[in-house]
Amino acid sequence: MRVLLTGSSGWLGRFLAPRLRACGHDVTGLDVAPGADTDELGSVADRALVDRIFAEHGIEAVIHAGALHKPDIARYPAAAFTQVNVDGTRNLLEAAVAAGNDRFVFTSTTSLMISRAVRAGKEGGATRAFWLDETFGPLAPRNVYGATKMEAERLCRRFHDDRGLAVLVLRTGRFFPERDDTHRDLSGQNRKANEFLNRRLTVEDAAEAHVAALEAAPALRFDTVILSAPPPFAREDGEELIRDAPAVIARYFPDAPALYARAGWSLPAYIDRVYDPSRARARLGFRCRTDFAAILEALRLGAQLPFAHDPSYVSPKEQG
Repeated sequence: MRVLLTGSSGWLGRFLAPRLRACGHDVTGLDVAPGADTDELGSVADRALVDRIFAEHGIEAVIHAGALHKPDIARYPAAAFTQVNVDGTRNLLEAAVAAGNDRFVFTSTTSLMISRAVRAGKEGGATRAFWLDETFGPLAPRNVYGATKMEAERLCRRFHDDRGLAVLVLRTGRFFPERDDTHRDLSGQNRKANEFLNRRLTVEDAAEAHVAALEAAPALRFDTVILSAPPPFAREDGEELIRDAPAVIARYFPDAPALYARAGWSLPAYIDRVYDPSRARARLGFRCRTDFAAILEALRLGAQLPFAHDPSYVSPKEQG
């Protein structure tokens, strides 16, 4: 299948493009920055460029992973987010419909589910952890990144309802390699390891989920799924996760406190949100291979941690 992959030079794109090719797909990469898997340089906001790529490469399906992200808020005006995340998505949807494509995969974000109330969590007085699945709402994104991604999701739904395009929306949890741009209380590796309890996945798993979505889209027609490592918790743990997360974690993983102590790490004092990826398993047949148990196994064996951490990582679009 001839697939257009946007964001092909980005962190996800560099893992996803080779996986798509390994599955036999002919991939055309589009990005604003050059990269090993990028064939066309330019923005999805450029409709003439999008139309030319569809015509010249005979595009049959789209995986739209390109976007401005949360760290870009400090670098780009709000109008740029609308041009790329909203208008760019519309350009691709319109081109896909015009070309008679039968599938479209949109990389969205769990960030659009995080309202100010969820963001505040325990700090804002929450007495139990928020359980975030696809039914959670109302959605009230706290920044322009989440707001424009939510609008792009609505466009995807509209093109399915009005034009019959099969679309799968993947709300991905965290998989970036750099340090968190807002929290510096823990080492980067410690924080990432903790996040596999409730809100993170590896970039390899994110890429694999996109491959699964590309195959499943025509049969499913439309769906929205959350992508994150499967949490060990149950909804009934919500109050205790706020009150004493280490106790809950130790109940599921008895040797976690000792393994963390040996590494010089800290377990989270509380957990105020948990992403539930069970719909992805039910609808796509997809489950992340790397979870918190895999982190502990690496610590137990003194092996390399099964996730990427690169505090010096810079997005290709910001290099040079």
